[in-house]
Order: sequence, then C-alpha cells, then structure tokens
Amino acid sequence: MSNFALSKTKLIILMGGFFGAAAKSACRNDLYYGVDYNSHLGTKRAGMVTYDAEDAIFNRSIHSIENTYFRTKFETELTKFKGDSGIGVISDTDPQPIIINSHLGKFAIVTVAHVVNIDELERELLDAGAHFAELSSGRTNQTELIALLINKGRTFAEGIKYMQTRIKGSCSLLILTDQGHIIAGRDKLGRTPITLGHKEGAWAAASESTSFPNLGYTVERDLGPGEVVEITADGCTQLVAPGEEMQVCAFLWVYYGFPTSTYEGKNVEDARFTSGFEMGRTDESEVDCAAGIPDSGVGMALGYAAGKGVPYHRCISKYTPTWPRSFTPSEQSRRSLVAKMKLVPNREMLRGKRALFCDDSIVRGTQLNDNVQDLFDCGAKEVHMRIACPPLIYGCPFIGFTSSKSDMELLTRRIIGELEGDPNKNLDKYATTGSDEYNTLVEKIRERFGLTSLKFNPLETLVKSIGLPKCKICTHCFDGSSKF
Repeated sequence: MSNFALSKTKLIILMGGFFGAAAKSACRNDLYYGVDYNSHLGTKRAGMVTYDAEDAIFNRSIHSIENTYFRTKFETELTKFKGDSGIGVISDTDPQPIIINSHLGKFAIVTVAHVVNIDELERELLDAGAHFAELSSGRTNQTELIALLINKGRTFAEGIKYMQTRIKGSCSLLILTDQGHIIAGRDKLGRTPITLGHKEGAWAAASESTSFPNLGYTVERDLGPGEVVEITADGCTQLVAPGEEMQVCAFLWVYYGFPTSTYEGKNVEDARFTSGFEMGRTDESEVDCAAGIPDSGVGMALGYAAGKGVPYHRCISKYTPTWPRSFTPSEQSRRSLVAKMKLVPNREMLRGKRALFCDDSIVRGTQLNDNVQDLFDCGAKEVHMRIACPPLIYGCPFIGFTSSKSDMELLTRRIIGELEGDPNKNLDKYATTGSDEYNTLVEKIRERFGLTSLKFNPLETLVKSIGLPKCKICTHCFDGSSKF
C-alpha cells in the first residue's frame, strides 16, 4: 500500500486475515508467527486463542495494534497459549476471537467479514430473544452476530450454510471447537480466500499462503467458494462441498495481497508484473525510467520497465526501519504528515528524468497534488502515472474496500458530479474504457494533479493479468457488475 503519491489510507478499508493450526504438539509458535504473516491485511486489532485439552479451557488474548505491531503485543504472553490447536486473527473490524457456549458446544471464532445488513439481523435476533454481550464502543460485534446465526444450525456445517444465506456482504471464518478441532469456512462466493497447508504432525488454514513456507508447511489447496472443512492434526475432512459460482476480489492481486501469496493458483507478484508488462508493451509515452510506489506498485513497475524496455529506478524508497506500515494518528495534521513520512523521494534518481510511476489505485486522491509537486521539486522533468487497475467508479459493498460514509469519497464520483451535475449519472459510460466519458474523466484527474500523463490499466488487462475467467473475479468497484 502506498501513501506518498496517492494516499488512500483515510477510506474505511475493511479487511483482515487469519491463521489456524491443529498439531500433535504445542501450536503456539506456529500460531504466533502464522498470524503475524497476515499483518499487512489489517491495522486495528489482533487476537489469538488456543484450546488446552488437559485443562479443558480456551486461552485467549485480544490487543489493539493501532499504535504498535502484532508481535510486540503477544510475544511476552506466549507461554499462556497452551494447547495443540489454535486460531488467530488480524482484524479491521471488531475485537476477536470471541468465545461462545451453545448447543454446538463451546467454541472460539474469528472472521474476515463485512456484514452490510447487520442492523437488520441484529433486530431480528433481538426480537427472537437473543442477546449480544460483545459490544464494541456500543456497537454489535459482527463476529458475535455471525456466531449467533451459526448457532441456528444443528451442526457447525449446517449453521455456517444458514449464516451464509442470511448475511449480505461476505464472511470467511475459522472456528476452534472444544474438541480441539478447527472448522474453516470460506465465503459463499469466495470473495476472500482460505488456503490449507500441511506438514508432518500438523495442518493449518490461513488467509495468506505467505504464512506457510517459513513455518515448514506445504500448500495443499484453496478452499472453494462456500466450502467448509474440519481440520485436525491428522488431516482435513470436507463437511460442505464448494459451490460453482465464485467472485474472488480482484483487489487481492492489485492491493491487499503480499507479493509471495497465491490465490486460486495465481501469484500476486506475477499478476502485478504481468499487468505492468502489458501496459509497458503498448504504452507510447517516452520516459527515461519506471519506478514503483512501494510496496504494491513495485511489481507492476518492474513489469512495465521490462515491457517498455526502460530501466527500473528506485526513485522513491520506503524507510523500512520505522515505517513498515502507517499507524493512523487521531489528529488530521499528523495524519497528513504520516502519509508522507515513510516514503522518501531520491533527488539524484529524479533530477532531469522523465519519470514514470506505477501504483495500485487512486481512491480518494488525497494529497496527490502536493506529492506530484514534490516530485517536480526534486528535479523530475516529467511525472507520469500508471495505475494497475481501472478507475474506481463504484463503492464496494462486499468486503468494504472502498466503503465509507458515501461513494462521494471516491475521487471519480466527485469529478463525475462536477461534470454531470449528478455523481450517479452515466456511471456505465465512465466505467467503459475508451468512451468519451472515460477519457474525459481520466483527463480531469490528470489535470487536477498536474501529471504529465495518466493511464489506468483496462479491465481486460487486469483480468488477463490475474489469469482467471472474468466471471470468477469480483470487479464491482470498476464496472458495478457483482450482486449480493
């Protein structure tokens, strides 16, 4: 994710990642490091829980990670996580894991979810006599709501299937039972991933396949859309077969995913490199070098440089000793400063250059004008921008990538409102690459931020780069094509 040139951090970006392991010996180390490998997916809260069969108890901790890192919060208490099986989560929503006692037994649950109709479901459950105990700032914890829906089933598998029919949005989850088993259930349409891993004496499930190699796990396979499995140290049993329809989020490859992760057999870095290569191969602009906005723009820029036949230069570098990611201060002036601090432009690499920068997306465009001017002030002769995906025209109601108070937080919608007098008018035309409306929109963005040139990858190129059929990928934020 980049903050120097495009600064999209102020939208509500609801994501997260989880990891669970069932082993024949203590799982705490695998759990601790496995969860940590999902830290790029969330910045708010983290939690871990293990089941100690000897004492028949769950050992749980939840911490805020808004001002520090996952490992710093959990390292000193690792010895408390006794047991051979456990689950953990990096969450951008509510405190997790939660522990439930129900007719299904005692269990802990973590989710990567975005429940759009939470108010409606909350009212329905309250009217039926249910109660909510896990309030966060006075609001219902959506993971608890999901657990209550699962409890409607006679089994975990039946309850998960029921929950999937009731929520609007998305939900992938891990459940740790009081038998020390892990139930993994992928979102009904597979919008968020779950990957299975195996090594001698242990099985694991994770949002990111990056969690596995350094812990000695071999990737077995991805869960299919709506698939539910039960994991023990001895193996994995399918409880619910996967569905045929899939809408996996395109932004896993554009923005969220770690470069070494693979979803549906398609590697993140390979997709980014391919998208850049395809753009560079056909781009007629004359430039001296290509540069990536760290981190998610680097793979695309390397591909662009190869496709265009120009050198790749590190014109901007991330100051990794203290800025591996941004923590968001409450004060607006500090937030604006933080958005720039971790990425440092290199004057020597910029001076006199026609420099082309690659990045993942333009969401709000906050601070883009100042940042482009900074590049010129550092000596750049020209500043070109290439974006890995098409313009974001529609808010995301499924995993919450672009959701906030209003779609009007999207830069494109504000400009469409200025052009049409109505931000909702002719959206299909503005989403169509090469249309008069599309070309006008891109030119307005270019003018607004003083770029020498600006191009977005067409949807067709993005889909080709990912390597899955268009019907299997959710591209709603670009073309409004997906439904609940």
